[in-house]
Amino acid sequence: MNISRLINFICILAGGLVALYAQAQEKQNLYLLMGGIVLLMFGIYRTSRNIPSKYDKQEEETFIETEEEHEN
Repeated sequence: MNISRLINFICILAGGLVALYAQAQEKQNLYLLMGGIVLLMFGIYRTSRNIPSKYDKQEEETFIETEEEHEN
């Protein structure tokens, strides 16, 4: 596993656990909850940066275009 992916996974997991822990207490610690959510969002942001956009690719040929070329 890539070290960057591992850091992202750890941030998401730790942020989620901290947010759940802060939410589960009878008297909620607002700062702990906010810190967990920030850590969770940071991990999700870093993960989403590495996912390519479907609009970045050049338009691929459709089946209909290739079928018409083969008939000629």
